[in-house]
Amino acid sequence: MYSLESLSEIVEKGIINLSIPKEPKQLYEPINYTLATGGKRIRPVLVLAACNAFSESIEKALNPALAIELFHNFTLIHDDIMDNAPIRRNNPTVYTKWGSNIAILSGDALNILAYQLLSKTDKEHLTPVLNVFNAVALGVCDGQQMDMNFETNQYVTQDEYLTMIELKTSVLLKGALQIGAIVGGASQSDIIHIGEFGKNLGLAFQLQDDLLDTYGDLNSFGKKIGGDILANKKTFLTIKAFSLAKGNSLELLNSYYKAENIDPQQKIDEVLKIYNEVGVREITKTKIDEYSQIAKTALDKISINPDRKNILTCLAEKIMSRNS
Repeated sequence: MYSLESLSEIVEKGIINLSIPKEPKQLYEPINYTLATGGKRIRPVLVLAACNAFSESIEKALNPALAIELFHNFTLIHDDIMDNAPIRRNNPTVYTKWGSNIAILSGDALNILAYQLLSKTDKEHLTPVLNVFNAVALGVCDGQQMDMNFETNQYVTQDEYLTMIELKTSVLLKGALQIGAIVGGASQSDIIHIGEFGKNLGLAFQLQDDLLDTYGDLNSFGKKIGGDILANKKTFLTIKAFSLAKGNSLELLNSYYKAENIDPQQKIDEVLKIYNEVGVREITKTKIDEYSQIAKTALDKISINPDRKNILTCLAEKIMSRNS
């Protein structure tokens, strides 16, 4: 069995050794910039860890793992354009440095490079891996569209929001684990169970991200704190606040989200007061714990020696203890 540190090193080495074209410079420089800014590399490590849970040979999972990482970064480049996000991983976003047109095209090229890597999966597993990857890719698009729809919808329910984050975020963690399991030779039932583990871990992960956006530290989080509030994004915290706030608090909350000329920091501070008043921080933490427990139950159902599940348990703990 590999350690988390070993798997992370394999992923980093694989990224460094990628053959990214040099020209045209304007197309590929943003790709190298994106990959060089690091990130947690959670998804490719999940692919390798899932493969290792069922097989001692993880080399066959490296190309699919790198494909997942490239695809993930492609989605981030495009997401930052749609969200007008200036910072990613404590660095200017691609569209901020090079403009939207180059960011769109570089993102597209990164997606194609991901599929090129995926096509190198061994023939025995290529079709099921492609099926999972394509379902992931389409799910991310579905989730992103739902997220954009929420910006103009007056009301969004908790269930609608959870469906959106399952598609936009959770599906990629689920897919990464299932692809690793497929390449590792897992049974169909274990592929399903590891997918459930990933789906619920992903839901907890995104709710943690929502929490960090409001209650995190800028230096650790790598993005502007309160960005979701300023963008009027309907996150889990916002939805709960609107459902729980009463009287004057609800009126104030409505006014802050409708105001066009308000000092950004004042808006963050005043909305945060209402969040604290109705207890959305604690409610969100409880929901995170709920999904984490469901993920653990799914992991317990996988029919391999418990010792081989340790790396997945460690990964889950690392993901959920993060502050960035």
